Amino acid sequence: MQTLTITKPDDFHLHLRDGVALASIVNHTAAQFARAIVMPNLKPPVVNTEMALAYRDRILKCVDEKYNFEPLMTLYLTDNTSAEVVKVAAESGVVKALKYYPAGATTNSDQGVTDIRKTAVALEAMMGKGLPLLVHGEVTDHDVDVFDREAVFIDRVLAPLVQDFPDLKIVFEHITTHAAVDFVLQSGGKVAATITPQHMLLNRNDLFKGGLQPHHYCLPVLKAETDRLAILDAATSGNPKFFLGTDSAPHARNTKETSCGCAGIYSAYAAIEMYVEAFDKASKLDRLEAFSSRYGADYYGLPHNEEQITLIKQTQTIPATLPLGDNELVPFRAGGTCSWQLKN
Repeated sequence: MQTLTITKPDDFHLHLRDGVALASIVNHTAAQFARAIVMPNLKPPVVNTEMALAYRDRILKCVDEKYNFEPLMTLYLTDNTSAEVVKVAAESGVVKALKYYPAGATTNSDQGVTDIRKTAVALEAMMGKGLPLLVHGEVTDHDVDVFDREAVFIDRVLAPLVQDFPDLKIVFEHITTHAAVDFVLQSGGKVAATITPQHMLLNRNDLFKGGLQPHHYCLPVLKAETDRLAILDAATSGNPKFFLGTDSAPHARNTKETSCGCAGIYSAYAAIEMYVEAFDKASKLDRLEAFSSRYGADYYGLPHNEEQITLIKQTQTIPATLPLGDNELVPFRAGGTCSWQLKN
């Protein structure tokens, strides 16, 4: 039996929700990851340090005492985020970044940024304090094809942003295209990217395989096979610009399997196993630990974790459903298998 022991990884892009949903799922992450960058798109969104601290307390109260898990908090960037809000966040030691959602781009993004130019004061302050900007990289124009939204965002928004704020640390979240990989590679050392398991393992055909698959619907949507291969190559390349971020997002089954299903894939149940499987298939297991446990920590200026985890190359079956408060959710690869599992 093959085993793999690595430094306990971090998840640099995670949705935990709140209330009973939070309590239902947070320990899936805590079992695998030492730290996680927690997204702020709650209702209402987390827009200041006081709200972030309160949310952090709620998260920690739901973590099983057997896990040593640290939530790393973020603020939701708005058109009105002030330099003072950024200053307080930076000095808190708890808030590690601000998140940019184009208004209406994804779940709970209605209060997102309407025009990136309106955030110049906040971006200047972030640049001065060294706080990263985490970018959901899509335009929301109705006339732009959904499969082109990331590439158009690069041209219209991200490239000018990098040029106007050259010392701003920017994480291009959940990249999905060859164009995004190329942009990150061609940009300076301040620009990095997170990569999800679904964008390494699935392409857009999986959205329609055997009929419409709502549990494969996420934003940005899955792309062509050439894009998937580019994402896989980036993740397994050993380049420190690319690191782990699941974008795991719990949604109740009835909100996915409906006439207007919401976007998001819940991978946290077996996230690290899915990454290991992808690296194993690419014959790049020797590069997994750096991708999952070092590069992201280095980018954020965090110490490497001391705890380790061990994985076994042994098939596990993913549950068809998982509890989500009074509801249930359907996890990534529900009812299917993964060729690796975390050793308890």
